Amino acid sequence: MSHGFRLWEQHCCLPLLPTADLTDLTRYPRGSYLSVNIGYSPQSTRDSLELVTQFRRDALTDGRFRLVHSIEDAWPERPTADSDATLALAFDLEDAGPLEGDLDNVELFYELGLRSLLPTYNYANAAGCGCLDTEDTGLTAYGRDLIRKLNEVGVFADGSHCSRRTGLDIAETTSVPMIYSHSNFAAVWAHPRNIGDDQAKACAATGGVIGINGVGIFLGHNAVEARAERVEAMADHIVYGAELVGIEHIGVGSDFSFDGDEFNAVIAASPQDFSEDYTRFGPLQWTPPEDLLGQSNVPGLDAVLAARGLSESDRAAVFGGNFARVARAVWRD
Repeated sequence: MSHGFRLWEQHCCLPLLPTADLTDLTRYPRGSYLSVNIGYSPQSTRDSLELVTQFRRDALTDGRFRLVHSIEDAWPERPTADSDATLALAFDLEDAGPLEGDLDNVELFYELGLRSLLPTYNYANAAGCGCLDTEDTGLTAYGRDLIRKLNEVGVFADGSHCSRRTGLDIAETTSVPMIYSHSNFAAVWAHPRNIGDDQAKACAATGGVIGINGVGIFLGHNAVEARAERVEAMADHIVYGAELVGIEHIGVGSDFSFDGDEFNAVIAASPQDFSEDYTRFGPLQWTPPEDLLGQSNVPGLDAVLAARGLSESDRAAVFGGNFARVARAVWRD
């Protein structure tokens, strides 16, 4: 791992099936923290509970993972031989749908390792509006109650995939730092999934962090052969964000999908659920784990940021320190 950096990956995706192969996650450098998705709008409470239970069981059986109960599990202040040799594993929900309207389910999922939740995935639901909605009415009363519940339990309130006003309402409602787990800047690449400067500033004002993702359509470089360009574009968003709100508010949530083929098949089968902004670029491409800290033949994001003048301490903050700081302020344990 370049410079001994630990990586805090605030969002990545396995297939949303109990048969998913958790060993795929070992492509990340040992010592990393990983937040793995366990459901979005199609999943029921039962679906996501079955999924997280299976993931936890598989992680314990494998032995190369440590389940996250506390910030010290996720990001020990004094790493040990064990923490350096394993991957910290926690979970996130990309929609309030799997709660099925019962806010007590936040605590249930928390006990199973949920540490991040965003209210709406692209389109409006009981909590608020999504980034692909034409009408934006922001958080609902239930959505505001949800944010307060996340604060109380100790789960990141996440604005990714939400509408502009919903994101701003999260910042207004939360009493602790919010995050954008995997969102890029619309000023750098105009896409409805990318966030406005006002959203970024409101997030930073809470003390929060914006995780930059490596998805081709959100970077403007979605060609299969544009792997290096995607890394450069991630650097563009990191540098822009650092200048806009300060380096201390920027992190990484690559959104790498180990289920990429399956996800592209879902988009192809139901394009109306994703809009032309998802479908017109061809099959989605992602920046793989190996391209973050320079473990492949493509210049890694770390090296690209160093070449652009970011200091080692700034890069360490982006690759993990910033999200860890916010977790210490938000998580309960």
